[in-house]
Amino acid sequence: MKNIVFLVFVWMALFSVIHSQNQFESDTIATSNGDLIITFIGHATLMMNYNNNVIHIDPAGMFADYTTLPNADIILVTHNHGDHFNAETISIISKDNTKVVLTEKCAVQYPAGIVLNMGEEKTVNGINVKAVPAYNIEHKRDNGQVFHPKGEGNGYVISFGDTQVYIAGDTENIPEMKDLDGIDIAFIPMNLPYTMTPEMAADAVRMLNPKILYPYHFGDTNTDELIKLLSDKDDCEIRMRKLN
Repeated sequence: MKNIVFLVFVWMALFSVIHSQNQFESDTIATSNGDLIITFIGHATLMMNYNNNVIHIDPAGMFADYTTLPNADIILVTHNHGDHFNAETISIISKDNTKVVLTEKCAVQYPAGIVLNMGEEKTVNGINVKAVPAYNIEHKRDNGQVFHPKGEGNGYVISFGDTQVYIAGDTENIPEMKDLDGIDIAFIPMNLPYTMTPEMAADAVRMLNPKILYPYHFGDTNTDELIKLLSDKDDCEIRMRKLN
């Protein structure tokens, strides 16, 4: 009897792990150097698999049980807010050779990382990662301070073979987006009041001209408004995933 109970317990534990790993949607994107698999964890948290690299982006324990997810070869952190950055979560998914790319403010809490400032880029495990601006202009706290000051957070442009993926981070439709050429896939935030309105997000898409748009980090914002605003943009496929 004890053996049966033990086997049932083991089966239930395995089922829980499998279920936790399979509850996330994923897309496979063909690149010039192999498939890129994007797993949508939630909010601004993503996981990507490419050429034997597991890449976690803004891993935060509030959106997944990271003890059930693959360990990271690369971790990218956009900024130091708790829904994007958690040192404990990073420790859970880190191996001895994990590369953590982050901002100066994040490095205060996690000094073992690789700091990239705006405009800097680095090849990590054969993958080029460029830090680009991410900040607010209009949306501010009650004291007049913007939610995300310029220079504190990063967006990232990641090159997977011939495919460029833009992770915007927490930002508005800033003018620097016009300088980002050749973006194939864009993750654009729309979480009010911290990032963009649907109108701002639509403007960002028109500046970036991605082939595929993933609205992410959108909270309670009505994503249908963005879809309507971009109804004339036939060269951009809007893919809705569970990333509120």
